[in-house]
Amino acid sequence: MASIHGPLAGTFSRFFTSNENCGPIDIDVSNEESKRRLFNRLRYRSKQRGFLELDLVIGKWVEDHIQSMDEDGIKSLVNVLDLENPDLWKWLTGQEQPPDAISTNSVFSAVQEKVMNNLGKHAAPESRAAAGHPWLRGWDDFKKGRDGPIGGNQ
Repeated sequence: MASIHGPLAGTFSRFFTSNENCGPIDIDVSNEESKRRLFNRLRYRSKQRGFLELDLVIGKWVEDHIQSMDEDGIKSLVNVLDLENPDLWKWLTGQEQPPDAISTNSVFSAVQEKVMNNLGKHAAPESRAAAGHPWLRGWDDFKKGRDGPIGGNQ
């Protein structure tokens, strides 16, 4: 088994990290400085998930609500931020039912309500899958023939 030496090892590990490597978040709201650091860290985590849709949805929600959150709300937010992106997106958009532990999370419920309201306002019902079913693919799914029109949304 070959080992990686030199600058490549540092570069690789720098780009391929997960939330587990960030360490646990210390929820300390006892003074303004620790509260400021905690809020900044949570804002960053909510906007830098690596899943653009979630970065926008959760990042905006956190920006709008973090100042009014108590310690229990912050713990609920941390639990949501620890979820895997694909699962979280499917649960927020109603493609799959979340586990009970997630659906009873106050932050998850608030974000899901916002997402579903926005979908109701801005997306035609026929463009979405029925509740509990995955969304239909459509962008660049297939070509109908050689040099023919591309299927999907193009």
